[in-house]
Amino acid sequence: MELQAKKIYLDYNATTPLAPEVILCVSEALTNAWANPSSSSEIGQSAKELINQARKKVATMLNAKPSEITFVSGGTEANNMVLHTALKYFNSGSGKLGQGASLKPHILTTNVEHDAILLPLRHYETEKLADVDFVPVSMSSGQVLVEEIEKFIKPNTCLVTVMLANNETGVIMPVAEISRKIRKLNEIRQKEGLCRILIHTDAAQAIGKISVDVEELGVDYLTIVGHKFYGPRIGALFVIEMAEDSTPLYPMFFGGGQERGLRPGTENTPMIHGLGCAAELVSQNLQKYQEAMKKTRDLLEKSLIVEFGENIIVNCDTALRLPNTSSVSFRKTTMTGGEILSRCPHLMASTGAACHGTGKPSVILMASGVSCEDARSAVRLSVGRDTAPAEIEQIVQMLKLALKRD
Repeated sequence: MELQAKKIYLDYNATTPLAPEVILCVSEALTNAWANPSSSSEIGQSAKELINQARKKVATMLNAKPSEITFVSGGTEANNMVLHTALKYFNSGSGKLGQGASLKPHILTTNVEHDAILLPLRHYETEKLADVDFVPVSMSSGQVLVEEIEKFIKPNTCLVTVMLANNETGVIMPVAEISRKIRKLNEIRQKEGLCRILIHTDAAQAIGKISVDVEELGVDYLTIVGHKFYGPRIGALFVIEMAEDSTPLYPMFFGGGQERGLRPGTENTPMIHGLGCAAELVSQNLQKYQEAMKKTRDLLEKSLIVEFGENIIVNCDTALRLPNTSSVSFRKTTMTGGEILSRCPHLMASTGAACHGTGKPSVILMASGVSCEDARSAVRLSVGRDTAPAEIEQIVQMLKLALKRD
């Protein structure tokens, strides 16, 4: 009997498996901390203590305070919560300009954000709730330029949200530089009586791959997504505590008052405990993870270039990228990226964001300077912590065989 060939997973930007340590933590909480954390019983207080420990671990990973971490269901909720807050913050009184004139809130983002940012903002535009500018990234690097962000700032700007790293190209955005610029502008705006500009970054793809330090980034809000760094499908939101000028956070739901009333609902103790474990692993092993992924990703790109020569390009390779992410386009082929992957049944990868899957050329790649033709044949290969070098040659041969049949 012919043995089934082993499948190779290279879609870690879509989701990661639970780390073995995380599985143990989740199992422990399911078994021993199943009670309501709001209960005064001993087992309820045990559950509460696990949540407190997890909050500390997530905070440590980000160089933050435990009180700056709010647990939510995932990245989409965290992002929407920040956008909701920006609107309410502006409309609560910060939107008064000049002689009492009031404008709609203005939000700035880039044209390569995740749909959890882009789609809510487009909804705000449609409903005339806010004015939004989608700042184009550089067509040569895929990275947004600080000066381009500055050009779009208006008197009624209340939020700038820029992802820390792009999920398709791996390009790392200059969030710290953007924050420094905006903080200087806020000093001037305060004297002029203008709205403080809040700063948010979606760090979903960056955590667990590069250092994410909220003090260095200088942001007011940061989105955390567990299933992108070997944790469970739960998330958290960092909100900075400022002594003189508090950063707002307005709840989207109302209920029992959990998470200081910011995110009510009985806490999902097992998943929160698992998130804390995943964060602790990142704190302890980030450099090792980063070096291993970069070594494997670089081997992958080098091997592909050796095999395909001028018939392959690595998209956005002039920019600083995540150590695990490679978006490659195949030339001299009539096949789309999806069709190429369909001929590699033992390779699990994607053409871009897992939540898209439209079969059309990626608008993110084209916005980043990749031609429509090259975007059409693009494949995103994202390696994991344990992707073996021996698997790289197998992947190259799979792709070679697939393209030979064109």
